[in-house]
Amino acid sequence: MNEHFKSGFVSLIGRPNAGKSTLLNALVGQKLAIVADKPQTTRTSIQGVWTGPGAQIVFLDTPGIHRADSALNKRLMDTVRASLEERDLLLFLVDATVPFGDQDRQAVDLLRKTRTTPVILVLNKIDLVKEKSRLLPMIEEYRRLYDFAEYLPISAARGQGLEELRKDIVARLPEGPAYFPAEHVTDQPERFLAAELVREKVVRLTHQEVPHSVTVTVDRWEETSAITRVYATIRVEREGQKGIVIGSKGAMLKKIGMQAREEMERIFGIKIFLGLHVRVQTGWREKPSFLNTLDWRTMAEDDEL
Repeated sequence: MNEHFKSGFVSLIGRPNAGKSTLLNALVGQKLAIVADKPQTTRTSIQGVWTGPGAQIVFLDTPGIHRADSALNKRLMDTVRASLEERDLLLFLVDATVPFGDQDRQAVDLLRKTRTTPVILVLNKIDLVKEKSRLLPMIEEYRRLYDFAEYLPISAARGQGLEELRKDIVARLPEGPAYFPAEHVTDQPERFLAAELVREKVVRLTHQEVPHSVTVTVDRWEETSAITRVYATIRVEREGQKGIVIGSKGAMLKKIGMQAREEMERIFGIKIFLGLHVRVQTGWREKPSFLNTLDWRTMAEDDEL
């Protein structure tokens, strides 16, 4: 291996809908994190590894910085705080289309816990900013609050500025070994990503009131040489939400299943049978034992599932 090989760990942090998951997928080159225009879509840390000539970057996508008003939200913020520790670099993403406000100040306050870790301010979604002159005042607002190492405008969705961002990241990483084989992209199992893909389709296709109240668990995963059978349960908190997810004569559930199955087949490269069941589980967001089952890193059995 090149004696000047560089490697390190980089966390992506920012407010909800800043585009962290879209950026992770773009930087790694394949879909690892689900994407939707709803807050709290990302509910756990997602690892993505990019290995290129002379360098390896281990990215960590995180939930959006928000006010923790439930057991689930408190757990999400614990994940964000943990992502600030023992990192070589942080990417602080902001949505360049949204005016700077109090919630942005509160989000920047979290960076003060990083102490000596350099932070790059990444202004995302610049393809949607009609007047580019608006970016300079926004950068000045952030500059007054925190001593960022760099300020980079990008569009994760369009791929604009990503090569410059990757070069800047590599330049700031220390010399070190490749922590993973070159073909390694993520540590999350297919079973977990399958559940997330189903949840993504529910979030995208259903009404506004459903996203925060829905979660998905994979109950069975059966592999054969010809097909992989995936049986999953979509859990909501109220009967009315169950009706929305199922839809008239099951039309919505069928659409969710079709889109999720097609994307699983594209990502996994195998034939998939997807069986979906919808269940009401009142108050699941406040139940720590159940929340443990949602992150594959802390999966625990729960007899009440």
